[in-house]
Amino acid sequence: MRRFLVAVFVLVLPLAHAGTRAAQNGAAAPAAPVGNAEAGKAHWAFGNTSCSNCHGLNGEGRFGPALAGRKIAYAHFQAYVRNPLGRMPGYPASELSDQEIADMVAYFDTLPPAPKPTEWRTPLPEDAPRGQQLAVAMIGCAQCHGATVTTPRHGAAEVSGDFEWFKHMVYEHTTAQREQMALLGQDPTLAPVTPGHAGPPGRNRLRMGNYSRARLPEKTLREIWDWMTALGQHLPVLRASVKAGAPGPGGVTYTVEVVNAGVKGKGITNEEVTVLLALPAGAKVVTATGPYEGVKPDAEAKSDVASWRVPRMAAADRQTFDITLAQPAASLRGVIRWGTPKVNAEDSDVTFAYSATGGRGRGGAGE
Repeated sequence: MRRFLVAVFVLVLPLAHAGTRAAQNGAAAPAAPVGNAEAGKAHWAFGNTSCSNCHGLNGEGRFGPALAGRKIAYAHFQAYVRNPLGRMPGYPASELSDQEIADMVAYFDTLPPAPKPTEWRTPLPEDAPRGQQLAVAMIGCAQCHGATVTTPRHGAAEVSGDFEWFKHMVYEHTTAQREQMALLGQDPTLAPVTPGHAGPPGRNRLRMGNYSRARLPEKTLREIWDWMTALGQHLPVLRASVKAGAPGPGGVTYTVEVVNAGVKGKGITNEEVTVLLALPAGAKVVTATGPYEGVKPDAEAKSDVASWRVPRMAAADRQTFDITLAQPAASLRGVIRWGTPKVNAEDSDVTFAYSATGGRGRGGAGE
């Protein structure tokens, strides 16, 4: 088994170094905001920021160094967050304000030092290729985006992104992501697969900052991109939902909607899209609409499935099918598969489900 030697020292550079920059520039440090520990705990929580993916749920250290109980001075921490010396992205005030940083520092001060870091959120797979080694263990992309970096690949699919798109997303993320969100927002009914703004209502932060070209050279970024391309750089952004209608004399009609959530005119097109809806044991199909192929056994679903086949779904396309069952179903589950673009087997299906309270699918198996 190949092992990747991680330059751990990059992740534990003393935060105090960052605090010397203002002095070196001859600038007087501004007065530190007064931090609020409870507010800091809320800022730290996953869903508001993603810091805990690398530093631990309670700041105990994970992929990144421990922060809990270290009594880090605000000026040092603020300077490091803005301009890191290590491999983390820098966060402008639009994503983490000085007050929010002070709140986090106050929160860390209420925590006891951790005896040891917790396990990485995304461990390095055995025999990982070079690009995956970089994404998981050196740069840390996978600590937020998963072992096959599904979120960036979904983002690339939304606009048919190439390497230039990827560079813009990494080096100017806080600008590039908002540009892409604005494109997606032109049709708010699409429900994008990639995450949107974070934080409490109205905060509208992004949970990733901007990487430094000096700390993350383009050559290294290219290696990660080439690995992503081998996996299938464009991971389709297909969604599905199932809704039940009122029972009628012929049975209960369920509506299946499938959407390509890419940006119209920009996102990728999926060819040979197959939608399979697993049927409860003994279920009888009365009628079905759309490009319906009938009922057949499916080994993966371990049940009979109702099948539809759509030759082509371009970005922003929708397909709606109705299926009437003789008896109501307490739950239904389904899967979307496609012919192209090709992706690795781990990311090849999109699942969706229905229960008595409703349900919908998502665009892939990962963050």
